[in-house]
Amino acid sequence: QGLTLRTKELGAALQAWPAGLFGLGSILLFTPFLAQFLVQIQFFPREFITGLAMFCCMPTTLSSGVTLTQLAGGNSALALAMTVISNLLGIMFVPLSLAKYIGTGAGVSLPTKELFRSLVNTLLVPLILGKVARETSKGAQDLISFLKLLSLGKFLIWTCIPYVGIAEFVDGNRQGFSVLSAVLLSLVPWIQVSRSRSLLLSVKPKAFAIIVTIGVLLHLALLAFNATTLQVLSCLKQKEESVLTRKEYARAVILVASQKTLPVLVAVVEQLGGALGESGLLVIPCVAAHINQIIIDSILVNWWRQRDQRSTSAK
Repeated sequence: QGLTLRTKELGAALQAWPAGLFGLGSILLFTPFLAQFLVQIQFFPREFITGLAMFCCMPTTLSSGVTLTQLAGGNSALALAMTVISNLLGIMFVPLSLAKYIGTGAGVSLPTKELFRSLVNTLLVPLILGKVARETSKGAQDLISFLKLLSLGKFLIWTCIPYVGIAEFVDGNRQGFSVLSAVLLSLVPWIQVSRSRSLLLSVKPKAFAIIVTIGVLLHLALLAFNATTLQVLSCLKQKEESVLTRKEYARAVILVASQKTLPVLVAVVEQLGGALGESGLLVIPCVAAHINQIIIDSILVNWWRQRDQRSTSAK
């Protein structure tokens, strides 16, 4: 994420700060609040419903939200800003939400400090390293030009060459990096699920069907909440009406604020070390929920695009 992060894209989202602020509130405050109601559901295996409740406490997806926003004609700068900020703030919010809404209800004391350190290593450090590498490559090109201008030694110039072109290479191969990122991210939950293969085979198909249905209903509820609340806010706050009612901003918020990230959840489950149950059983309903949210949102994006085409044809 750090390698592909363009600072100017984040700056372009500042004009839509009311919509972005609502989106962050929905991601980090509202959906984690729903977790306490999910854990009240009596379900076997218990890990299924606990895993889905944990999924509610996660920040938004790392890439699919931005991609779908672009396809829907939404504001990708706003989508990217919400993605980056929610995942960074999630370093603090996720451990607190898990402890408050899930750990307390389960009677388990969660290692909040260890979770915080784990999320720093998983989210913050890679982002900073990638961003530093990207910005260093830009500075290296300018430094080489400056050294050549001063006719300084070739050794100094050669030391800068490895850093040159990283930003340009990444920007020119963004689609390839997206595919690589998706493949690597898919391996993370696969490893966790594979560890619990024997337990998964003992679970009845009916339990899978029910938990998948609950996950689908949860995502539909989030889409409905975000869309409805945006509409209500646009009516109540005339000052921000131009931002909240603009199609490109509304679509970005609805998509990004309704999705939850799977890799961060897997990192959290790994760090908990079985405190809330068997790791594979916690992850499997979230894998299904992650896949279903992308399918549902793809259908929504397709519907938006068809409606836009009909609107354009009518004009």
